[in-house]
Amino acid sequence: IITFIIVRSLNKSMDLVFSRYFEHDWANQRSEKNLKPLLSLLKFILWIVGIIFLMGNLGLDVSTAIAGLGVGGIAVAIAAQGILGDLFSYLVIFFDKPFELGDFIVFGDKSGVVERIGIKSIRIRVLSGELLIIANSDLTSTRIHNYKQMVRRRVVFTIGVIYETTAEKLEKIPSIIKDIITTVEAIEGVVFDRSHFFAFGDYSLKFETVYYVPTNDYNIYMNTQQEIYYKLFKAFENEGITFAYPTQMVYTKKEATTTEVVPAKATAEVDV
Repeated sequence: IITFIIVRSLNKSMDLVFSRYFEHDWANQRSEKNLKPLLSLLKFILWIVGIIFLMGNLGLDVSTAIAGLGVGGIAVAIAAQGILGDLFSYLVIFFDKPFELGDFIVFGDKSGVVERIGIKSIRIRVLSGELLIIANSDLTSTRIHNYKQMVRRRVVFTIGVIYETTAEKLEKIPSIIKDIITTVEAIEGVVFDRSHFFAFGDYSLKFETVYYVPTNDYNIYMNTQQEIYYKLFKAFENEGITFAYPTQMVYTKKEATTTEVVPAKATAEVDV
């Protein structure tokens, strides 16, 4: 009974210490949720130690049990290398914090919101709606883009106009784009960086533009980009500037030909 009370008290103390530590900050509360699987594992180990201690107090030979646990532990470790790898990856995720619950991450060709971080696997709600379950070791061994921690988004887009555009109109294009971006209404704080005529393409004269959106919200970014494109299309229409699209011109060379008219040979039949 005393052993049971001690183990229960230690478990309660662990819960109390961690809840007091994490209760003041939302970010810390998310870390507490990440830590729950590890706490469960620690409690399980604590119960095993308590049971062995109880067996020793009852006069049972625990040395054999401990030796058996050691040999069994080695066998289990060899057989469960993948699980142990996921466990260590879980510890890496918890202490290094490359992402947390609620973060939007992109890895490989997948992207979504982290919903649960477990000892063995991570559950991610992808954009198409389904729940993606991936092993911790697989996720920590790949390159991860965490958009939740992004302060502002750098946007680069390229447009092309036809080669028939006059030099005067070409010089106007960077200032037209700058005026549009600096007066965007979707969100305040959009920062224009640059717009340059940067390449002679196969079928177009290319301009590259860079600007910054002060948010990590994807919908706000798309609203901003959409507003810029609408205004840009309208401005080019007013200026008589034509967007380029893949075209191919074929020139056919016509050769002059003369036709010689040859009269038909007269023929006559002679009766002999």
